[in-house]
Amino acid sequence: MSDVVGARRNKSSAPTPFPLAGIPGLEAKGAWLAVPFCSLYAAAFLGNAAILLVVVRVPGLHRPTCYFYLSMLAVAELGMSVSTLPTVASVFLFGAREIGADACLAQMFFIHYFSIMDSGVLWAMALDRLVAIYSPLQYATLLTHPRVALIGLGIAVRSVVVMVPLPLLLRRLPFCRANSLAHAFCLHPDLIRLPCADTTLNSHCGLFVVLSTFGLDSLFIFLSYILIVKTVLGMASREGRLRALNT
Repeated sequence: MSDVVGARRNKSSAPTPFPLAGIPGLEAKGAWLAVPFCSLYAAAFLGNAAILLVVVRVPGLHRPTCYFYLSMLAVAELGMSVSTLPTVASVFLFGAREIGADACLAQMFFIHYFSIMDSGVLWAMALDRLVAIYSPLQYATLLTHPRVALIGLGIAVRSVVVMVPLPLLLRRLPFCRANSLAHAFCLHPDLIRLPCADTTLNSHCGLFVVLSTFGLDSLFIFLSYILIVKTVLGMASREGRLRALNT
């Protein structure tokens, strides 16, 4: 009976802030650890921003369409950096080790959204290279700008559709007061360990998201490159094989 009462007391009717984790044993050296972390973030921002700037400003990179996907990949990488930077900086620079429940769910959504978008873009790039090698003469007619834009829009919409249920399912659950995260940012596998309720549905939904995005994308990428290698090896001339591999 006392255990039941204690469990009820540990539940929060409104989600309490979640403690963020740094590097165990190195909490006192957060300012020093911030230097390499900030350097990595600066490199990510500058590198991806440079890619976007070059692709937009150089007309010759508007074709082939793989450069459009490269731009989307840069946007996804920037999105993941922007999503994690606030809490990582607060932990290592300012020693602030808490995040509100709603802010945590929002951060989780955007981190996974951009990760799923990243995966989808990699699959689209593999498909683009397959068409360029398998049907080079029809490349321009098969992958027109409207079709490529539609594929890009589909990738973005898919990321939203599969991610929306995850924070909604978590938000309806009661959270325990003794909440702790395993990272300096919020991820779904960490958050489903925190509610004081059955999270079976959340786990199944999370598994479905992983299999229907990263799982299928990885399978399609693998099959695309198998077909690419098969097409290259089937070419008669050595020059043709080298040109296809360069593509």
